[in-house]
Amino acid sequence: MTDRSAGTPDPEPLAFEDEPIDLSDIRWSDGIVLVLFWVLAFTVFLQFFTRYVLNNSLGWTEEIARYLLIGVTFVGSVMAVRKQSHIAVELLYRWLGRRARQVMQFAVDVISTIFYVAMAWYTAELARRTGSMMVSIDVPKSVVYWVVFASFVFMALYQIAATVRHLRTGTSRLIDPDKAHEHVPVVE
Repeated sequence: MTDRSAGTPDPEPLAFEDEPIDLSDIRWSDGIVLVLFWVLAFTVFLQFFTRYVLNNSLGWTEEIARYLLIGVTFVGSVMAVRKQSHIAVELLYRWLGRRARQVMQFAVDVISTIFYVAMAWYTAELARRTGSMMVSIDVPKSVVYWVVFASFVFMALYQIAATVRHLRTGTSRLIDPDKAHEHVPVVE
C-alpha cells in the first residue's frame, strides 16, 4: 500500500508480541477484590436492566453499588500496597544519589505506615459512631466502615513488611529503578 499524497509506501504495521502473563504475584486475598468487583458489575447491570429495559428500577441497586464501589476501592488498595504498586513521583529519585534514594524510601515507608494506621484508627472511630442503617436494605452502614478499617489495617501490615524488606535488602523499585524489571518478592 502506498501513501497517495507522498507516493511512498505505508510503513509496515507494528508487530505486537504477546508477553507472557505472570500470575505468580496473585494471592488468595486478591480473590476478595475479584468477587466484590463482579458483584458490583452484576449490581450495576441489574440496575441498568431494570431501569432501561423493564422501565421499573430496583431501588436498592444504586445504594448497594455505591457501597460495593467503596469496598472494591479499599480492598483493591490492599493489593496495591502488598505489590508496592501505588503511584509514586519518581522524577526526583532520578537526580539523587543512591544513599539519598534509600533515605527517601525509608521516609516514604514510615509516612505511609503512619497514614495507614491513622486512617484505620479514624475509620474504626467512625464505624463505632455510625448507628444508622442503610436506606434500601436492613444492614448497618457501619459494615462499610469496618471493611474500610480492615483494609487500612492490612495496608499498614503490608507496608510494615515492605519497610522491613527495604531495610533488610537495601533496595526497592525506587532505590534501584534499573532492577525494577526483576521479580521483587511479595509478602504473602
